[in-house]
Amino acid sequence: MTAFFQSTVGMPFGWAWFTSTIIGILVIALPLMLAVAMIIYADRKIWAAMALRRGPNVVGPFGLLQSFADGLKVFLQETIVPTAANKGLFLLAPIITFTVALIVWAVVPFQVGVVLANINVGLLYVLAASSLGVYGIILAGWSSNSKYPFFSAIRAAAQMVSYEVAIGFVLISIVLWTGSFNLTAIVEAQRGVGFGVINGFIVNPLLFPMAIVFFISSLAETQRAPFDLTEAESELVAGYQTEYSSMSFALYWLGEYANVILMCTLNATLFWGGYLAPLDIPFLFFFPNIVVPGILWLFAKILFFFFLFSWVKATVPRYRYDQLMRLGWKVFLPLSLFWVFLVSGFLMLTRVGVSS
Repeated sequence: MTAFFQSTVGMPFGWAWFTSTIIGILVIALPLMLAVAMIIYADRKIWAAMALRRGPNVVGPFGLLQSFADGLKVFLQETIVPTAANKGLFLLAPIITFTVALIVWAVVPFQVGVVLANINVGLLYVLAASSLGVYGIILAGWSSNSKYPFFSAIRAAAQMVSYEVAIGFVLISIVLWTGSFNLTAIVEAQRGVGFGVINGFIVNPLLFPMAIVFFISSLAETQRAPFDLTEAESELVAGYQTEYSSMSFALYWLGEYANVILMCTLNATLFWGGYLAPLDIPFLFFFPNIVVPGILWLFAKILFFFFLFSWVKATVPRYRYDQLMRLGWKVFLPLSLFWVFLVSGFLMLTRVGVSS
């Protein structure tokens, strides 16, 4: 796009790069905001179906405008800041959470060459940027100057650290196998992994257990049930969001679902072939010249994982806090660490041995 603005409009390189980058950001951010609104609707519909209820069905056709009505409601509400709160940090915290939820999308490949920043350390960028989300929750809990939000912030810090360690070792296994931190290269390394026609590490017996660990850790990382202990209403009222209202509350709401969509995308990208078709053959056997765009495959996989997220939330009871910590430190940490040794040992025996 930079070359297009240079050749067609005659812009200098700097302005052409800046304009194309802004357009790229908007092309990602605006559909993402629409997707968040619709994904909230889908979430409520899935819960309702599993509880034999109807869910949103009044505002708009089939209730499709319910999320927009809820957004308008919170937009028109008054923003209330507690008198004892630290006003600056109180208002900054939801902005941090919302912003961090968006910046990670810069390195997500939607198709070959369709990525805002195709950097060689994309996986490290994802890990670093997603780790910043905990600061929004900690600042919210501390700046509210209230007991329950502060308890929630302490829980969030411990929970995110516990499961990010396991996620880090899972990502090391992926990097060892693919030899790259670049997300596009990781997706391309999954082409034809199974019998030469199945795309995705999910058929790799060495990486399949890590896919399960990553999925469960994704639930904990996004504070989704059964790991939603930061918002446990029976214990903490509403957790770190207790003192928030109006658009500051809505930013947490949007940031939470943007993070959920992001973790669904990472599950699809790292283990399920990302933008690749499930089978490395023409999708339509009778029409081999018709090629389904990679972004549609990625979108379908995101929807599949989001359904799993909603399914778990609707059916699995909340863990106790000690169970949450035990799973992170006593199960996932040693398991993922052992798997790093297993994968690296296998690669040493096969690839290095053959090359030498």
